[in-house]
Amino acid sequence: FEAGILFLLVILVFLQNLRATLVPATTVPVTIIGTFIALLALGFTINLLTLFALVLAIGIVVDDAIVIVEGVSQHIERGMAPKQASIITMKELIGPILGITLVLMAVFIPAGFMPGLTGSMYAQFALVIAATAFISAINAMTLKPTQCALWLRPIDPNKQKNIFFRTFDRLYNPMEQSYVKLIDKLVHHTGKVCLLGGLLVALAILGLSRIPTGFIPIEDQGYLILSVLLPDGATLGRTETVLDELSQKAKKIGGVKNVIAIDGVSLLDNNTSLANAGVLYVMFDDWDKRGKSQDLLSLYTQLNELGQKTLNAKVLVVVPPPIQGLGLSGGFQMQIEVQDGSFDYQKLQNVTDQLIAQGSLEPQMQRLMTSFRASVPQLAAPINRTKAEALGVTLGDAFDTLQTYLGSSYVNLFAKFGQVFQVYVQAEPSARMTADNVRNFYVRNKAGEMVPLGTLTDIGHDVGPALISLYNLYPASSINGMAAVGYSSGEAIQALETLAKKFLPPGLSFEWTSTAYQEKVAGNMSYYIFLLSLILVYMILAGQYENWLTPSSIVFSVPLALLGTVLVLGILGLANNMYTQIGILLLIALSAKNAILIVEVAREQREINKKSIIEAAVLGAKTRFRPILMTSFAFIMGVMPLVFASGAGANARRSIGVAVASGMLASTCLAVVFVPVFYVALQTWQEKRRKS
Repeated sequence: FEAGILFLLVILVFLQNLRATLVPATTVPVTIIGTFIALLALGFTINLLTLFALVLAIGIVVDDAIVIVEGVSQHIERGMAPKQASIITMKELIGPILGITLVLMAVFIPAGFMPGLTGSMYAQFALVIAATAFISAINAMTLKPTQCALWLRPIDPNKQKNIFFRTFDRLYNPMEQSYVKLIDKLVHHTGKVCLLGGLLVALAILGLSRIPTGFIPIEDQGYLILSVLLPDGATLGRTETVLDELSQKAKKIGGVKNVIAIDGVSLLDNNTSLANAGVLYVMFDDWDKRGKSQDLLSLYTQLNELGQKTLNAKVLVVVPPPIQGLGLSGGFQMQIEVQDGSFDYQKLQNVTDQLIAQGSLEPQMQRLMTSFRASVPQLAAPINRTKAEALGVTLGDAFDTLQTYLGSSYVNLFAKFGQVFQVYVQAEPSARMTADNVRNFYVRNKAGEMVPLGTLTDIGHDVGPALISLYNLYPASSINGMAAVGYSSGEAIQALETLAKKFLPPGLSFEWTSTAYQEKVAGNMSYYIFLLSLILVYMILAGQYENWLTPSSIVFSVPLALLGTVLVLGILGLANNMYTQIGILLLIALSAKNAILIVEVAREQREINKKSIIEAAVLGAKTRFRPILMTSFAFIMGVMPLVFASGAGANARRSIGVAVASGMLASTCLAVVFVPVFYVALQTWQEKRRKS
């Protein structure tokens, strides 16, 4: 809603005509309704990505309508009738509209082939934008000229405008005149200007490669998780006492609404039962009820301090994963594997502890922790196979007896009171408290006699892992952690991976899992996607213009948009995550749109009206300056709600909003300057080559 109001205000300010403003205003509901139909046909749900696409689509779908209504308004101002003005405008703009639509639809095609989860998420966003662009183009080429012919009226040039519009004209008209003078000077120095443009493009690409990478930003989902691990061998009662103390302290923190404690569960071991482990779910107040110091980072810091003061347990504050089901927590998780065929858990423990100790010294990571313990006090009860055979006891029966008495065994189901109940068999707690109790368990031999287990096993004390985890069928331990403040997840993953390669001995290896795995799968694929998208844009424009060189002036200007994105991301310390990359892909199409509008007019003036190359370029820049500013600022204002987002999903919205808003601003400021110069340089070289 806010996006629609903002872009309508921009259109009204530039066109200064309420009737003209209504033409693009009606584009939004028509196109959005069509997009929902496309969502239904594609089988997509209304989720965060499709909603992002819809918000951005509000700024995109009005572009074609703005260009059309602005062109019709210019012809009406010259004294032409609305109907005739609409016809002439469509003859002039049918090519640019088709070009812009095809570019916008095609730029996302390579992204749909990315592997893993990233490709699936790109595909949803891409197909929604493509469907929106297609519907918008049909709307622009059919409904918009009809509305212009019916709704627009000739303007009385002698009628005085209100003070607001007069103030805008005093600012805009001199700016447009200065811009035309600047372009007129620059096109006479194409060599120096093209060199400067090339340097800016190189700087933008280099800057983007230096921005720290990430996968999906951590989100404030309204709660945090505390994974609590007591010393080895701690009883369940002791665990419950520690959880109660932590719960009472956590409830006193401002912004905390409730705390849910679950004892006997190890969060970092896939919620496996473990007596000396527990979990606290710390629920926050609603976003609109929290104070300034009660955001996710502040609450995370306070809970971390609370955990560090807990001396009788290790407490890890865990941010829930940004996508439910994608791992057990946010941050990263590395699996250390024993791949030499042995089951040396003590060696695995030593290497894991060493890696955590070294990683804790690195500035990129924080709160490294493992739940793996290889020295937990245990009772060993090996069955003497020779005695068992002599006494007629099968090994299976002996093991089943231990399992049933000490653990439990499922028997059957029975129905009662209209419900079905499960039956399990287990020894009474008082009968399984000591080793002597185990010796007094009886097992039936083949002759039907009862044999005490104490005659078959020598029960003794031992140490070993409380839980044995396998990853890809290898014995494994996990290392969980978070990127430190000021660093991205990509930097933290790279730092821990470097340490693992340095300190892991032969026979041990590592693998990434959860979100870290998805980030590694995506890797640098996004840069290849950007390149393929640019190539596809070039091929489409080359086919439309039937010329291999003219599209180059458009494609060369596209990377200029990256300057704004790189600069703002660097200043704000934001990572180049998946949402940022989606925004950059969108910038390729939007930047190409601005260049297409200028080049199309310049081509017509050169090829049809036989203007000189310089005159054609200057006229193209002058003719399209106002529609470019209108469409660009309408789009920028439309994404402002994303830039200043708050609440659930705010980090994702800010990532994509900042990327496209800053990039579009840079493209608007730089493309209108360099595109005419690029056109003059390339067109001059092409015509000289033809003559020679």
